[in-house]
Amino acid sequence: MSRTPDARARDTQTKQIQENITNVEKHFGDLCQLFAAYVRKSARLRDKADLLVKEVSLYADTETPNLKLGLKNFADQLAQIQDYRQAEVERLEVKVIEPLKAYGNIVKTKREDMKQTQTARNREAKQMQQLERMRQRNPSDRQIISQAESELQRATMEATRTTRQLEETIDDFEKQKIRDIKKIFGEFVTVEMAFHAKALEIYTTAYQHIQNVDEEGDLEVFRNSLHPPDYQSRLEIVRANSKLSLNRTGTSMSKSGTMQSRTSSRQRKRDDEEDDEEEEDDEDDLEEVTDDEH
Repeated sequence: MSRTPDARARDTQTKQIQENITNVEKHFGDLCQLFAAYVRKSARLRDKADLLVKEVSLYADTETPNLKLGLKNFADQLAQIQDYRQAEVERLEVKVIEPLKAYGNIVKTKREDMKQTQTARNREAKQMQQLERMRQRNPSDRQIISQAESELQRATMEATRTTRQLEETIDDFEKQKIRDIKKIFGEFVTVEMAFHAKALEIYTTAYQHIQNVDEEGDLEVFRNSLHPPDYQSRLEIVRANSKLSLNRTGTSMSKSGTMQSRTSSRQRKRDDEEDDEEEEDDEDDLEEVTDDEH
């Protein structure tokens, strides 16, 4: 049986509306899942960064004073970023994921509206079929045909009313969908910009903390740690003992030289005395010879 032009137009309209609702249901569902995965990744990144903060802090405790301070400040800044990342995660859940989730119920409601409209149109089609059968079977029974025409008229009116309601509902749905898309994506960008702007500020401070580490100061501390105070004391004692030993050696050598000098002097004195005795003996012998001649 052929449908009336109005019925065919309503069928085409219904099909288009149904496709629109199906597209929203599919793509909003996919967007919701992907945004949720994005937020979970951010949460896992936050957890990993917390572990990194802990490790940097533990390492800082083993380092020289300036580097320790720089690392501690760096860890504090990194931890602060994770606080903002946590806020980012929470805001995305509220402002992006939840509104997308809500479209599950919205689409479900629109499908119920579609179902009511489709039921009214099916009733209209059924009444039209009954009228055609009655006209074919009892073309002369005006009462039955008139009653069937009245039933068809009521069914048509109901189908028209539900179609008009569906048009209004779908129009509102389309308008709200566009607004929500603008709001949801706008909120996403705003949350991300706020986080990254704050993160950039804090990362800049963290960078400065690391760059301000006094390398020479820490190198001096490290070098001093290789020679602790007790080592310096022992080194000074060794040096003092070495100096004392050298002084003693010098004194001994001086004394030895003095003794040798004294020995040489005494030897020279004895030699001189012996020379004098020899000269005296020579003189005595000369005197004895002279006396004999006289």
